[in-house]
Amino acid sequence: MAEPVWSVDPRTGKPRERVAVEATAEQVDDAVRAAAAALPALAERSVRSRLLRGAAGLLEEAAADVVAVADAETALGTPRLTGELARTAFQLRAFADVVDEGAFLDVTIDHADPDAKPIPRPDLRRYKIPLGVVAVYSASNFPLAFSVPGGDTASALAAGCPVVVKAHPDHPATSELCAGLLRRAAEEAGLPADTVVLVHGFQAGVELVRHPLVAAAGFTGSIPGGRALYDAAAARPRPIPFYGELGSLNPVVVTPAAAAERAERIGTGLAASFTLGNGQFCTKPGLVLTPSGPDGDRLVEALTSAASAAGPGVLLDSRMRDSFLKGAAARAELPGVTAPVEAGDAGELSVRPGFLTVQAADLAAEGAGDLLLEECFGPLTVVVRYGGEAERDAVLDRLPGNLTATVHLSEREAEAGDGPAAALLGRLTAVAGRVLVNGWPTGVAVAPAQHHGGPYPATTSTFTSVGATAIERWLRPVVHQDTPPALLPPELRDDNPLGLPRRVDGVAQVAAASA
Repeated sequence: MAEPVWSVDPRTGKPRERVAVEATAEQVDDAVRAAAAALPALAERSVRSRLLRGAAGLLEEAAADVVAVADAETALGTPRLTGELARTAFQLRAFADVVDEGAFLDVTIDHADPDAKPIPRPDLRRYKIPLGVVAVYSASNFPLAFSVPGGDTASALAAGCPVVVKAHPDHPATSELCAGLLRRAAEEAGLPADTVVLVHGFQAGVELVRHPLVAAAGFTGSIPGGRALYDAAAARPRPIPFYGELGSLNPVVVTPAAAAERAERIGTGLAASFTLGNGQFCTKPGLVLTPSGPDGDRLVEALTSAASAAGPGVLLDSRMRDSFLKGAAARAELPGVTAPVEAGDAGELSVRPGFLTVQAADLAAEGAGDLLLEECFGPLTVVVRYGGEAERDAVLDRLPGNLTATVHLSEREAEAGDGPAAALLGRLTAVAGRVLVNGWPTGVAVAPAQHHGGPYPATTSTFTSVGATAIERWLRPVVHQDTPPALLPPELRDDNPLGLPRRVDGVAQVAAASA
């Protein structure tokens, strides 16, 4: 018998309502096959654009209900969720713009050249086509922007791929509500409702990544969960790409000159960043390298004051709360670690934020303080005091891959343009997908130039899950060689009937025709 799926209030720990039942293997098979049947209908770019814009509009029309349900299931608060909904709608429309422009198809035409050297060249015409059905695994900490209507779904639909979403158990009612809106948008755009399908249940997620008609998967979540699905995707008879965002420490380096210039401002800014959303952002700064000495002491004092003033908060679910409490306690008990502000149980299902300090020398050796170099999901950060560049770099050399890395420089260092500051930026670039100067990593702008990814375990690929180029995950290139003009797809014809930007015989062209 299928297990029921309950919506739970994290503020009380009590069930709110029974939302659905966990999908059986047969139901997952039906869901994937229904989505696959919708693939031909997504071939027309204008239909995809209408779907994405329609989904954004419906989300905005239902904003009050969506935010209320999401808050009841996640305790993230109305202001935060209102902003997340606006971001989600913007993201959907941004991908509609990408679809309308058509540059993502990367159309490249090289006409035949019998005189080419070293050998004659045939007629070659290249563009990108959708992979097929995409499995999307919703994130716990972003019930909208990284879940059912989020970036993986939006970019996959923009690419022309139907989507089967595995709902996160922390917000099943929100997932059902948003899936209903997306399915309605599909129908209003002239597409089958099953362009987007929702399933629930842990085993459904396993069955989904194994299904032979699933062509790729997108995941945001924990390292153990993501790695298990990644391995399952690779172990299939026909392996598929698995684009996972798994975990990130997001290191921050404060130079001695920056600490001397504005220690207090950096300390209060750090407190605001690592406690934002109760420390449940994937870009939370979890390891902060701060110089030893009086200036570093001033930074820690400011951090102590700001972190002590930060109020308690409710985490997304009881499992995460238990994991946070155990993780914070285990780190605090490590040799050489102190807790100026102790993170822990605040009662009534809440936790209080805190931070730890440790000497860089205690982390430099292989195997020393390994737990401090792992992400602790929740409002906790680790301040590492270093005595010089050698100690600092020894810690940086031990870091795994990250979504972000941040450096705080003095005004003079920022203007120098070369020397130690440039070398430090180069070192951080090697371990992160986004490098920030004099800012904080929490918050990921949706923009064409954005990259939200990084070396493993931050992600399992070199691609981004935010920004226009996220669409590239769901496409593959195909070349037509010496194909008769009458048999060419319209994207590759010489007269360019769809008005696509393209490169012809090595020259970039902006078409005069309109789609």
